[in-house]
Amino acid sequence: MRKATMIALACFIYAASFAQISYEEISSARLNSVRKIKVKLPKDYDADSEMKYPVIVVFDGDYLFEPVVGQVEFQTYFDDMPPSIIVGILQREEREYDSFYEAKTGLPMDSGKRFHEFVETELLPYIDGKYNTSKFRVAVSHDVMGNFINSYLFNQEPAFQAYVCMSPDFYGNLMHFITKRLELYKGDIFYYMATSEKDIPSLRKNILDLDGQIKALENSNITYYFDDFKDENHYTLVNGAIARSFDKIFEIYNPLREKELQEKVFNYDGTLDKYLVDRYDRIEKLFGVTKEISEEELEKVAKVAEQREDFKSLAKLGKLSNKLFPETLLGTYYIAYSAEKLGKIKKAKKIYESALELNDATNINRDYITSKIEELTLALAPVEEVDDEAIIADLEEIEDEDEEN
Repeated sequence: MRKATMIALACFIYAASFAQISYEEISSARLNSVRKIKVKLPKDYDADSEMKYPVIVVFDGDYLFEPVVGQVEFQTYFDDMPPSIIVGILQREEREYDSFYEAKTGLPMDSGKRFHEFVETELLPYIDGKYNTSKFRVAVSHDVMGNFINSYLFNQEPAFQAYVCMSPDFYGNLMHFITKRLELYKGDIFYYMATSEKDIPSLRKNILDLDGQIKALENSNITYYFDDFKDENHYTLVNGAIARSFDKIFEIYNPLREKELQEKVFNYDGTLDKYLVDRYDRIEKLFGVTKEISEEELEKVAKVAEQREDFKSLAKLGKLSNKLFPETLLGTYYIAYSAEKLGKIKKAKKIYESALELNDATNINRDYITSKIEELTLALAPVEEVDDEAIIADLEEIEDEDEEN
């Protein structure tokens, strides 16, 4: 049932997305021709908004554009990646000229060099000038264009920050150059490559060789992913590779899930408010988009703080919550609960009382806060002094009465 629901949802998203595709033309001085592109904007795109969007440039847009659009729509629906602007370059009969390369180096030359410059100096500025784009760009390619997009790695300032090379057809010494470039690269870069068991043998051999070389590199700035698909060929691996590459590239954008909570958050060396803030700062730094910390995310991290009995983190998460959601009682509750667990009962009671003036949070309401106040009131109630001598005398009197009877 769940599988059928997911398939139906995917079909609905896939169909709806194509109603929003526009066809545009760019008059290119570099190519001395007019080139056609497809553009897909995010569902809620607003030209007057200050919101920025990553740009995904799809080479071989004639056949790769639609699969990319469908996957992006699917993953953004579940908040697994940011809404993005997708640009497909229509190449058709121009593909051979666009990908023309120098035999020894494998790098673009002549018509290939002109196409390289068209993308960098005309297409990307056109998209940036017309739409609300962020600084993060992804290049998606297949086959011979998988060889071509690597040429952008060698710019002083690479035009793309993420590269998706699906069964690339490498030429000349380009693989060696790629390894050397990635080894020395000083900025954040994502590099994804895929092949399959039934891929074209010559391509597969080169891809596996390059995979081994990249995995041997020691450069923390490079985030590298590789897939070797089973039972797929040169063409059928495309859909799986698109899904896997976007999932990996935008992994940090995903909502906090159990694996990250237990493997990273629980073992974090520091207060957990810092983990959360740093995580979202990194999202903004990488993708050029602002993602707000949600109340749900705060609650997940707070539960981890309780698991590791880290009440300092819990109090700091409370302060962070008060900053983000000043009208709700969630942050005040965390601060009060932290004080309670640290044995500061009077202080905790006063903080709980102040929470009654705020609005309910999603999972914590004022009725619960009232119950906590009552609980602490009982804990603070004075205990009557006990007269030990009187109790002993009473017990002796009872014993004497029993003996007489």
